[in-house]
Amino acid sequence: MTRARALVPGLALVVAATLLAFGVQGLVPAVTASTVAVVLGALVRSTGLHRPAFAPATKLVSKRVLRIAVVLLGLSLPLSQVRDLGAAGVVLVVGVVVVTFLGTQLLGRLLGLSADRSLLVATGFSICGASAIAAVRPATDADEEDTTTAIALVTLCGSLAILLLPLLRTPLGLDVHSFGAWAGASVHDVGQAVATGDRVPGALTTVVVVKLSRVLLLAPLVALVALRRRRAAGAAGAPLPPVLPLFVAGFVAAVLLRSSGVLPAGLLDGAQHVQEVLLVGALFGLGTGIDLPRLLRTGRRSIALGLLSWLLVAAVALAGVKALGI
Repeated sequence: MTRARALVPGLALVVAATLLAFGVQGLVPAVTASTVAVVLGALVRSTGLHRPAFAPATKLVSKRVLRIAVVLLGLSLPLSQVRDLGAAGVVLVVGVVVVTFLGTQLLGRLLGLSADRSLLVATGFSICGASAIAAVRPATDADEEDTTTAIALVTLCGSLAILLLPLLRTPLGLDVHSFGAWAGASVHDVGQAVATGDRVPGALTTVVVVKLSRVLLLAPLVALVALRRRRAAGAAGAPLPPVLPLFVAGFVAAVLLRSSGVLPAGLLDGAQHVQEVLLVGALFGLGTGIDLPRLLRTGRRSIALGLLSWLLVAAVALAGVKALGI
């Protein structure tokens, strides 16, 4: 009971911030609730409003609740998405993920950033933003600052994508379908991708199919990272991380359950809404770990990596769409 009471002030703050984030999204659809949540959390932290009494709850939602949101994300990912994508679409998705993931880590090394921070940024930009960062973190030695910095970068660049990509469609000579493939292959967070596609009438379906196909690569990527870490840990005699963290295994199980067709549409719709709410609340909790003045003062190389990774994923996705005739 004492521990439960200790969570009350922070949970009240999280609930209020979550409601405000969705309220802002309702008033300004181009601004996603996830973006607002991260910004609100960072403002609470940076202005000194994040009191010690709030910390137990914000830490809880930024870890446990975020992991639940990752599991529920699997219920929106039927494996039939891959079939609907076609061979050219599969090549586009895999190519974008591989080049962005490896290229961002190389850029991080060239900028002198730690391998763990570069890995988290690479995962977030190549797969699905905060959810991917949360999934891969247990397979790394990344600290809280690495995680919150990576979250801040994918939020910033994904928000810029919502504003800029639709404006570039005509100058780049993209029809509605090609634009949808480009946005789905290059925008980071699922919500950000949907918001981007929604600004171009007729593009949203393609955006969702391509984007969710990228998200399906989350579990294989986490497994590969964990296996690499296990080899390094075994050579050093350190404890071995799991090949798949339990919540990522839950994500895989949710994908398989969704693909089986046994769940009614109403339940899947409800799960999607719950996932969105939990993710926004968790992102607010993560945002409270972002000290904006400190990030701007000491994180210039990290910001440079985020912007370069954003340009990389957009350029690779555009080249793939053009080359494959999608």
